[in-house]
Amino acid sequence: MFLNQGRPCGWIEVVCGPMFSGKTEELIRRLRLAQIAKQRIQIFKPALDDRYEENYITSHSDQRFLCQPVRTSRDILERVNDMSRVVGIDEAQFFDDQIVDVCGKLADRGMRVIVAGLDQDYLGKSFGPMPQLLAVAESILKLKAVCIVCGGEATKSQRLTDDRSTVAVGSGEKYEARCRACFDPDFSVANSIPAIPMAKGAR
Repeated sequence: MFLNQGRPCGWIEVVCGPMFSGKTEELIRRLRLAQIAKQRIQIFKPALDDRYEENYITSHSDQRFLCQPVRTSRDILERVNDMSRVVGIDEAQFFDDQIVDVCGKLADRGMRVIVAGLDQDYLGKSFGPMPQLLAVAESILKLKAVCIVCGGEATKSQRLTDDRSTVAVGSGEKYEARCRACFDPDFSVANSIPAIPMAKGAR
């Protein structure tokens, strides 16, 4: 930790990007390095993220790290131990807006706060509290994935269902990475299936 007038100075790091860009993998990499350095760490994720195991953050490449699922951002503040030096938070886009204040308070207590999350939703719009977190962070890493259509650099998360709710937890069965050119925010399942020509004489 940096020192400021004799006391430890914390900070906020944000890792963002589309789905399948390696955000959780990067979060786990940083947490493992902190663990090797024998720093006390705590990791949190929103309880609604139930795609994999309940008590782990898990990357799409199946890397795992033990965590505490919580329902609100305030739960994080209440559960962080004063002896912890590094706090990891995954899927930050699913938290309420108070997550920004919570991260700031933890950093003010001298902790290194590492946050990972989607910066854009399925419409390509800013997602939840992520813009505010990016604004207050000392360090930002924006990752890219590979566009499943053209193989270019993907910055968007394409939803493959007709669910129009902002929050729809899922993985490869519901989403794929797309570049700007191949991204379709108006996607519908019906329009994505080619029409089958009718046989002659059919009505």
